[in-house]
Amino acid sequence: MLRVAGRRLFSVPQRSSTASSFAGNFSADLLSLNSYHRSLIRGFCDAQNKTLVAQMKEEMLHMDINSMIGSSMPLGMMRIGTIIHNIEMNPGQGAKMVRAAGTNAKILKEPASGKCLIKLPSGDTKWINARCRATIGTVSNPSHGVKKLRKAGQSRWLGIRPKVRGVAMNPCDHPHGGGEGKSKSSGSRGRTSVSPWGKPCKGGYKSASVKKKKKRLAAAAAKM
Repeated sequence: MLRVAGRRLFSVPQRSSTASSFAGNFSADLLSLNSYHRSLIRGFCDAQNKTLVAQMKEEMLHMDINSMIGSSMPLGMMRIGTIIHNIEMNPGQGAKMVRAAGTNAKILKEPASGKCLIKLPSGDTKWINARCRATIGTVSNPSHGVKKLRKAGQSRWLGIRPKVRGVAMNPCDHPHGGGEGKSKSSGSRGRTSVSPWGKPCKGGYKSASVKKKKKRLAAAAAKM
C-alpha cells in the first residue's frame, strides 16, 4: 500500500508463489512447444528435399543428356555413363580434376556407400564422394593439344624456357655431363637417369613418402 500525505493511493498486489510457479511452467511449456514445432518443420523440409532429389533423378533417367550439358550438380544425382568435367575432390572445395582443354571423365558406377566410381582421362578409376559436384559435358577447345607453335619465340611467350640436356653439360653442372661422346657415365655398367641433384628420375622410382601418402588417404577417407 502506498501512502502520500496520509492518503491511501493504491495498493501493490504481492506476487504469490503459486502465480510465479504457474508462470514458470507456462514459459517452459512454450519453449518445449517451439522446439517441437521447429523439429517438425525441419523434418518436413528434409522429407521435401529427399522427394525433390528422387524426383530429379527420375526426370534425368528419361531426359536427353544433351539438353543438360553445362549443368553443375552432385555426382550422386547423375546416371551411369554421364560425361563430366570440372570435378571436385572434396564437397565444396571447388573443381580440381579434369579441367584441361578437350578432356572429360565418365561415371562408371552409381553411388555405393556415398561414393561414385569415375574413369579419368588418364584411364585410371577413382572413387569420389557422391556429394562432390561436377559439370556435365566436355571441356571446350579440343584442338588445343594438336596446335603447333610457329616459332621458338612463341613458346617463350607462353612462359616456357629452353631445356638443356644433362649429357650436353660439363661434369660440374650435371651428373650426366662429361665423357667421350653421348655417355651418361664412364665405365661399362652405365648409369640410370638422374636429376641434377643425383636422384633417380626414371624407371618408376618413387620419391614420395609412402607413410605420408597412407596417412593422407586415411584422413581423406575419414572425412568422407
